[in-house]
Amino acid sequence: MSPHTRVAEFWFDPVCPYTWITSRWMIEVTRVRPVALRWRVMSLSVLNEGLDENPEGEWGDYMWAPVRVCAAVEQRYGSEALGRLYTALGSRFHLQGEWDALEASLSDAGLPVELADASLSTDYDQAVRSSHNEAMSLVGQDVGTPVIAVPGPNGTRIAFFGPVVSPAPRGDLAAQLWDGVLMVAGVPGFYELKRSRTQEPDFGV
Repeated sequence: MSPHTRVAEFWFDPVCPYTWITSRWMIEVTRVRPVALRWRVMSLSVLNEGLDENPEGEWGDYMWAPVRVCAAVEQRYGSEALGRLYTALGSRFHLQGEWDALEASLSDAGLPVELADASLSTDYDQAVRSSHNEAMSLVGQDVGTPVIAVPGPNGTRIAFFGPVVSPAPRGDLAAQLWDGVLMVAGVPGFYELKRSRTQEPDFGV
């Protein structure tokens, strides 16, 4: 890794389609800017705890399963393996509509399929909560997934929710968005920039 490379931490819940699209943009960013990715887990289930009504509806009970498997992979095999699993999960979930494909995704990523057992266990819940809370400590409690953080001046971290973008920009456009997001997020006192989504997620397929 070049000494000029910035490590961007990317927190995700694998069930979110817009997060998946943003993650594909970030992979493109690593090709056009000196950026390396460290994959981290967060959880919409944790985020929604305590709400009178779960905004995920019937998905709420299911959503612990894939993030637990992700936490198990991160803990046992590290960020690079977690990134491979996320690519496999996203391809199965969002591109093929295979929401019961934990074992298949582990196999796709070259990981032991036995790790799917973590989906039914609470053994990794504390790891999920700890990673999630770290992300929230950087950006506040009123946002969701993804959260991105990069090293800033004086040892601080520049962190932000999003960007929510669809489809994922490629090439020069991916670089322009990265440069712009960092510029905006690095301004002291800047908090929010938003407009309403007008279309369904575009996975670029």
